[in-house]
Amino acid sequence: MNGQPVISVRDMGVRYKRAGSLFRRARYYQVFQGLNFELHRGETLGIVGRNGAGKSTLLRALAGIIQPDSGQVVNHGVSVALLALQAGFDGELPGTDNAVLSAMLLGYTRRQALDRLDQIADFAELGDFMHEPVKTYSSGMRARLGFSVAMFLSPDVLLLDEVLAVGDKAFKKKAEREMIKKMHSDQTVVLVSHSEQVIQRNCDRVYTLSGQSIHEERQ
Repeated sequence: MNGQPVISVRDMGVRYKRAGSLFRRARYYQVFQGLNFELHRGETLGIVGRNGAGKSTLLRALAGIIQPDSGQVVNHGVSVALLALQAGFDGELPGTDNAVLSAMLLGYTRRQALDRLDQIADFAELGDFMHEPVKTYSSGMRARLGFSVAMFLSPDVLLLDEVLAVGDKAFKKKAEREMIKKMHSDQTVVLVSHSEQVIQRNCDRVYTLSGQSIHEERQ
């Protein structure tokens, strides 16, 4: 890669504590260990692997949401946003409030979030449901709102956890077109997806998480 590294993963390991019982001590599950790779400015990096391999955990570590149990994630002075559809939505609040709160959690001011609200609502195509509690939404409607919020954020590094698995067929095509625009711009992207076609078409490099380790797939 010609781009400068923006995030470096050095010998990183993450494990989770499993609850014990009256007759059994708590144990640990090693999600992965010894991971080493660099994310370069302007590239789109795909992450694949079976369910439970640790893909979402890896994104949370890159975002700084969790700290690794060993090794380190070095951020070379960039802003990072993790976008996982429906993550963090408050079911009691309307779509408008959830959109504003999501933007503020990613570093935007309330004023900046409100300025983008009409664009988010238009893209989500939810109509009057934008003013209804999110608990009344179908899963597809929640996905539309989550993706639409994602479209109007501009961090240095965008971490995408299955965000192209959205809504109905027509909206999915629209969402993929918009996401491809970001991927083919100077935006740095890490993409987790179960769609092999999406990964192969849009990623400069692909890493597979398997057996607690990571290896690069040849494109």
